[in-house]
Amino acid sequence: MSGGVVLRCAGYAPTVRALIVNCTLKPSPAPSNTEALAAVVVAELASLGVEADTVRAVDLDLRPGVKTDMGDGDQWPGVHDKLLAADILVVASPTWVGRPSSIAQRVLERMDAMVSETDEDGRPAAAGKVAGVVVTGNEDGAHHVISEICGALVDIGYTIPAQAWTYWHLGPGPGPDYLDDDKGHEWAHTTGRTMARNLHHVATALTTRPWPAPAQ
Repeated sequence: MSGGVVLRCAGYAPTVRALIVNCTLKPSPAPSNTEALAAVVVAELASLGVEADTVRAVDLDLRPGVKTDMGDGDQWPGVHDKLLAADILVVASPTWVGRPSSIAQRVLERMDAMVSETDEDGRPAAAGKVAGVVVTGNEDGAHHVISEICGALVDIGYTIPAQAWTYWHLGPGPGPDYLDDDKGHEWAHTTGRTMARNLHHVATALTTRPWPAPAQ
């Protein structure tokens, strides 16, 4: 290491790993509109050589709390291990009453423990990792959901690249779901593929040039 820069051999291509946390309220095997749109991002990441894993959080017993392990059968520690192994995080949430799903809120609360988990230089566990957001819903509110999730992820230590989100909705009021209507898919998919490229680009950059240690 020289001047805070990790030196790599010519032609070195680090393996980039991604984790998609689907915060749908629908347990498996029910079809998930949010998972379907997130799959567009996953496919683009795969085309860039990214290894991606997906967790449907509602299928797990994630206890309320802000510790990494709440005990008594809590399944969050397994998700926590996946978060630490991933360079890219995508939080995918439906819009409910204009807000992120309750599952998304639970996930973010559990991730709060990562702020106090630091490396030998005092950087939070999420430093050097990037994140983005996928949102679906048959009513407006997507930008609010994106801003709430991105704000929380920045607090936890993630880097949010430019245009690291995509969404789909049909405007105000009830209506068809993402899987029931093709309207708006082209825009959402193009934006999702751009999101994947931006996440990969910044994740790769931070692999070779990590964030500095916090000021003392």
